[in-house]
Formats: sequence, C-alpha cells, structure tokens
Amino acid sequence: MSWNHLRFCFVILTLTFAGTLRAQQSFTLDQVLGAPFLNELTASKTGHRLAWSQNQKGPSNVWVAEGPAFATRQLTNYKEDDGGELSELRFMPSGDAVVYVRGEGKNSAGEYPNPTSNPAGTEEDIWIVSWQGGAPRKIDAGDTLQISSQGRIAYAKGNQVWLAGTNPEDKPVQLVVRGKNEPLGWSPDGHRLLFASSRGDHSFIGIYDADAKSVKFVAPSVDSDSQAVWSHDGKYLAFVRRPAVQRDSPNGFFIEPDRPKPWAIWVADADASHARELWHSSATPQGSYPYMAGDTGGGVLNWGADNTLLLASEEDGWQHLYALTLAGGAPKLLTPGNCEVEQWSLSPDGSSVLYNSNCGDTDRRHLWQIHLPGGATQQLTRGESIEWAGIFAGDATSIAYLRSDARQFGVPFTQAAAPNAAATPLLDAASFKDFPAKDLVTPQPVVFKAADGMEIHAQLFLPHNLRAGEKRPALLFLHGGPVRQMLLGWHYMRYYSNTYAMNQFLANRGYVVLAINYRSGIGYGRAFREAPGRAGRGASEYQDVLAAGKYLQGRADVDPKRVGLWGGSYGGYLTALGLGRNSDIFAAGVDTHGVHDWPTDNWEGKNIPPDLNKLAHESSPVSNVDTWKSPVLFIHGDDDRNVIFSQTVDLVARLRPRGVHVEQLIFPDEVHDFLLYSSWLRALQANSDFFDRQFSWPQK
Repeated sequence: MSWNHLRFCFVILTLTFAGTLRAQQSFTLDQVLGAPFLNELTASKTGHRLAWSQNQKGPSNVWVAEGPAFATRQLTNYKEDDGGELSELRFMPSGDAVVYVRGEGKNSAGEYPNPTSNPAGTEEDIWIVSWQGGAPRKIDAGDTLQISSQGRIAYAKGNQVWLAGTNPEDKPVQLVVRGKNEPLGWSPDGHRLLFASSRGDHSFIGIYDADAKSVKFVAPSVDSDSQAVWSHDGKYLAFVRRPAVQRDSPNGFFIEPDRPKPWAIWVADADASHARELWHSSATPQGSYPYMAGDTGGGVLNWGADNTLLLASEEDGWQHLYALTLAGGAPKLLTPGNCEVEQWSLSPDGSSVLYNSNCGDTDRRHLWQIHLPGGATQQLTRGESIEWAGIFAGDATSIAYLRSDARQFGVPFTQAAAPNAAATPLLDAASFKDFPAKDLVTPQPVVFKAADGMEIHAQLFLPHNLRAGEKRPALLFLHGGPVRQMLLGWHYMRYYSNTYAMNQFLANRGYVVLAINYRSGIGYGRAFREAPGRAGRGASEYQDVLAAGKYLQGRADVDPKRVGLWGGSYGGYLTALGLGRNSDIFAAGVDTHGVHDWPTDNWEGKNIPPDLNKLAHESSPVSNVDTWKSPVLFIHGDDDRNVIFSQTVDLVARLRPRGVHVEQLIFPDEVHDFLLYSSWLRALQANSDFFDRQFSWPQK
C-alpha cells in the first residue's frame, strides 16, 4: 500500500471520527449552562417600574425596565464570579431606588460563605442603588428586608431587628429585644413594625412603635406564632398560631412519624389590646400546617381588600387558596381542582390575586387571576410555555412574569391582566448568540407505574441523531428537595435550571435521559408528597427509582447494561441508594452532596425512638455498601449548610475497603447550592466525563 493511499485512508478516518463527534455533540456545556438566570422580579408600588436579578455566568446584577415601553437596562455592574448572589429586591416607596441583599447568611459556626476562599473574608450586606444608576451604597450587614411607606428600612442582623434610613449620615439602630427576632412587615402608615420573636419552644408576635419607641407582644402564649400581616387599613393584624408540643415529642423532618400538625389564624386589634382565634384547621393530616406554601409559594397568610384574608391550605388534598372574612366561619375555596397552586401575589389594593398553578397542565405552570373576596377565576396564560413569579406591574391592569419553554430560558414578559392578552418580552433571548436554542430537544412526558401501583411522571430527553436499531447509554436524573418538581422546560429555580441545562447537554451528547418526579415531590397532591414510608421511614420512593431504571432498560433504544443515574441532595441520596441496592441495574452514578445516613444528617432532630432510628439507618445508602459494586463519583462542597460534608466522608470510607471504584470532586468552602458558576461548570463537566469513561461513550 502506498504512502499516499495510507494518508488518504487516515484523512477519511479522521473526517469520519470528527463527523461522529459533531453528530454526538453540537454545543458545549458552557454554552448551554451559561444561559442567564433571572429571579427576584419586583415592581414599584407606584408607576410601572420593574426590577429583577440577572445572573450571567457568575455575576448577578440588578436589571430594570419602565413602562410603557419597558426598555431594559443593567443597573449595577458586578463583574466577578464571587458567589455574590442578589436577593430580596425592593423598591423604595418613591420608586427612585432599589434596595437589595448581596451575599449569603452565616452557617452554624457563624461563618459567611466564602467560595473563592478570599482571605479578606465575605459578608452578607444590604445595598441601595439609585434608579438613575451609579455606584450602589452599602447600608449595613443583614438580610430580611422590610421597607416602610416612610422609607425606613427594617432588617435582621445577628438574629436581631435593626432599623436604618436612606440618609448616609443616619446610623443603624438595633431594637433590643430578647430572643431571635426578624421583621415581618410595616403598618400601612409606616409607623409600626411587626416582628417575630423566637424563644426556642415558643414564639411571639411583637409590634414596635417607631414613634413611641416601644414594644408590645400580641396575645403571648406557650404556642408558636408567626406569619403576621397587617390589614390594608392598618386597623388589624392577623397571624398564624401553632400549638405547643411536648418536650419529648419526636422531631426529625425525614424520620419522625407522620401525624397531624394543626394550626390556627388569630386576629388582633392594631394596638394589640384584643386578640381572638378566627379559624382553626381540622385535626386531619391534610389539615396540617401547609409548610410548602412558605417554601415555594406566596406565604401561608396574606391580607386582601375588604378585610379578606387569603390563606393556603391542603384541606382537600391539594395546595389551594381560600378566602376568610373577619366574621370567621368556613374559608371559601378559591382555586378548586386536582392540581396545585404554587406562587401567588396580590395587587397593590389587595383586590386581585395573581397565581400560577399546574391545573390542566400537570408538568408546567400557567398564570391565573381571581378577584377577592370570591370572584370568577380567569386563566391568563396557556400553551407549551411555563410562567412563574407573576406580579402586578404597578396597578391591577397589567402584569409582569417570567416565562420559559423547552428551548428558551426564562425571560420577563408583560401583558394586560386579561385572558389571551398579547405578551411582550423584556429581554431578547435571541441576542445571546452562544446559547444553542435550536439544538435543544423538547422533552417528552412519560408516565409509568412503580411496583406498588403509584403513578410516576417523568420527562424523556431523546438525542436528535438517534437512529432506529441503536442502543444508547441512558441516564436517570433525580431531583433534590424532595419538595420539587421537574418540568417540561427550563425551571424557575437556579439549581434546576442548571440541571435542566445538563440534561439537555447529555442528550445532545447522545445519551437517552430520563428525569423523574418520584413520590415526595410537589405537583401531584399531598398524598403523593407525604407518601407513607418515604425518606427515613422506609425509602418508599426508591420503588420509583427502580421502576424508572427498569423502564429505561426495557426501551428498544437503550443499552440495558449502560444505565446510570445522577442527582444532587435528595437526588444524591437516591443515587447512592440505587448504586447500593441495584448495581445490577445501575452501572454507574454521580452523587452530588447526597444524604447517606438519615440518623446522622444535620436535618434530624431529637427524641427519635430506637426502632425509628434503626429504620432510618436501614433506609440509608450506608446500609447497602456490601452489595454496592458500581463505580461512583462523589461531588461535594465542604461548607455545605444543607447536607453535612461528613455524609460523603463517611460513605467513601465505607466503600474503599470493599473495592468499589470511587472518584471525588471536592470544592473547598463551597455551599450546597454552588455559589460559583465555575463550580457548577466543573461539577457538571466532571459528571459528563465520568459517564463517558464508564460507558465508553461516545463510541469511537
């Protein structure tokens, strides 16, 4: 064979190999992960000014727009990927400045997050920036902002309430009150501040009078009071009361026995001279305090117009909104259906509620409006998009919200508060030239059943270049929480926006990817979320993971010997459980900051009986190390405030003597929800590289 012939063959092989790689992957992880993430959408109380936080590959900045044209502009100019996330954006009453928090709070050791290991240290601070722009000015360290109609800023610092003005000459003042205190809200006239005062096994609602410089407590008791809100006329306040529990009651979110957790709504006069119980929940499990409303929603209790209280409840088995008048009686259901309301906000005058839900579209979110105290409900958005963070844009006639779909990341929109109104984007997604929208796949909804008959929803990502007869490696994605739901498009939480980008990247790389919504998650009712035997009570959701693995193995386009799984936090727990219990099905896995032994995790409380501790241990991955054969990559930041780092230290130490192939990627000083874009990029790239090596993919 001649040299020219050999060279010709080499060129052909090289071109063929390059063509195969191009077919497998048409964009980089940096391109898809680098999509901007927007949140904290807020509106001024007067006019039509909007503000939001926009994270672009690390730096977060305040962006603004003003109607009627709503041209957008960047208001701050942070440039470093230093973990300085922005939160709690608030307009000053005049709308001429935006106040916000930059940074994260302290851990249990009193340390601020410092993901760059900056020897100068970091802090969580409150800043103010003029609507016209210019350099932001630091007000003080702190968080939990509440701004009065008079321009006073109340905030929490060191578990105490502080007050500051906007004049640089004003020195912040601490309210000296025993206990751990945080501000809840100013009265409409701006002269009185509601605050919560936690005293350990009980808590009070306090009222600070800024003129008299005095404090009163509202109907103090042995119970725990929270969620206090003012009426629109400032004559009343309402709050949530949860009854005292015995000192020796089992207390551990993922271990304690399921039991009803009743609650009540109390109303008091503005001067705290008289208080009474207005309503109390049933003593059934579904009547329990709706903690999810505080986690993902618009708060358990709000006050609307005409002295109508808006409350969240799961009394009918789904999270819904109810209206309650000062006359008491049974609350009126406002949002019926076998679906869940998730986020909500009120118009400035309290006459209308804007909320999103999955009614009629289980794995998406759309916006709805209802007029108080109980008018007709109108659906404002629909289709194959996802809408969230809905707010009224200055009055009750127009709204603003964030919207995404399967291929486009979330951007802000405005429209009239009416069904089928034309929506106007405030950010041109197409202007982000590196973002590979055209190369993304549209996930398909999938439904299958676990061994006990539980119906499980999932999203299937199929590669564009999948050909008939091919058998590809497959990956199962497991979200965290577990009070979360993956959707048929870009997610409204940054963590899951990033993992959605990763699933798109893996599909583009040639993997078949399945993201499942296992029991314990939201969107499918309280019985699904509070399923018996979940977590440390028996790991019943593992049935869903196993069913998903078998579903993938049974697909004609999947190689049954190359099925892996990956997830973070609770998803890391289920990943480790899958590798420990079923290495025969799951050939490899990536476990990011997962829980590995429930009794020793930092979420757990006290007074757990020995039999429940034993069950929790047996429901944990550490109990399955003897049957663990598959290789694993552990990823964890050692300043994790959600899942203690020792969870990974301990499991690695157990696996090594058993000959399990263990790899690790450790981020010194990183927290649970990685603060640095560079950490996300490294972690997800290591994830992909690990599966490529374990599954010999892409095939050469």
